[in-house]
Amino acid sequence: MRRVFGLGETVLDIVFKNGQPIAAKAGGSVLNALISLARMGHQCHFISELGHDKAGDLILDFIKENKVDTQYVQRYKQGQTALALAFLNEHNDAGYEFYKNYPSKRLTGPLPDFNSDDILLFGSSYAIAPAIRQQIYPIIKHAQQMACLILYDPNYRKKHDENQVQYLNYLKENIAAADIIRGSNEDFDNIYAATSSDQVFETIKNKCNNLIYTASAQGAYLHSKEFKKHYPVPRIKPVSTIGAGDNFNAGIIHALLANNITKKALQNLSENKWDILMNSGIKCATEVCLSLDNYVPEEFRV
Repeated sequence: MRRVFGLGETVLDIVFKNGQPIAAKAGGSVLNALISLARMGHQCHFISELGHDKAGDLILDFIKENKVDTQYVQRYKQGQTALALAFLNEHNDAGYEFYKNYPSKRLTGPLPDFNSDDILLFGSSYAIAPAIRQQIYPIIKHAQQMACLILYDPNYRKKHDENQVQYLNYLKENIAAADIIRGSNEDFDNIYAATSSDQVFETIKNKCNNLIYTASAQGAYLHSKEFKKHYPVPRIKPVSTIGAGDNFNAGIIHALLANNITKKALQNLSENKWDILMNSGIKCATEVCLSLDNYVPEEFRV
C-alpha cells in the first residue's frame, strides 16, 4: 500500500470573527491535508514537531484520533507549540498572525523509511526556514532518492524581507525536487511578482513541468509539458477559506492514490487523468470552505 508522508509545521489555529475567537483547531497546511487524507482512508505519516504543553497535547491527541501515524513527530521541552491567529474578514478570507517559540535543537530524529512511489507533501515557511534547513532538505532529498512522488506547496506569505535571497534559493531547490507544484496566485505574486499562471510556468518549467495554479473564485489552472487547461470552481458562500489550498493538495493526492498514478506515469499523464486529479482537488477544497474545520468531514468521499 502506497503511503503519504507530510513534512510541515504544527500549529494551533485560533480563529477570530468580528474580533472574537470562534474556534480553535489543530493546524498547519500539511497537517490539514493529512487529516483529510486519513479520513478518506489513506495511510498517512506526519513529520513534524510540537511542544510538551497543553496545546501540543490537544494537537497530538487529535492527530492520533484521526489515525495519522506520529512516529516522526518530535516533542520538545524547551519552547512552545506554535500558535496561528486567523482573522476572518467580511468575505471569510483569513489574515494571519503567528507566534512561535522554538528550541535551538529541532528535528533530530532518523530519516523516514520512504518506499518507491510513496508520496511526500511538503511546503510553507517550514520548508524554507533557515533555522531548520539543514534538517529539512535531507528529508526532501531522501524522498527524491527513494523515487517518491513529491508535491510541493510553497504557501509563501512574505513579499520582501531581509532573507529574501536566501528564501528564493531554498524555493528553487524545493521546486527542483518536486514532481507537482501547487500554489495560489497570492503565493506566486509574492515569490515572482507574477500575475498569471503562464508567467509562473515559464519561470519554473525547466525545474518542474507540472504546475497547478489556484486563483480562488477564478478557478484553477493546470500546466503540464503537454497542455494547459483552466478549471472553473463552484460558486459558494464560504464559511472559512483557511484550509482551501491544503485540501486542494489532499484532493490531488487522493486521486493519485485512488487511480494508482505513479511517479513514472505522471510524466506523460493524459488530459483525462489530469481532469480526475483537478476535479478531486476542487471538490475537497470546496467542501472544506463550507465549515470552520480545516479538513473534510469524516464521512466525506470524493
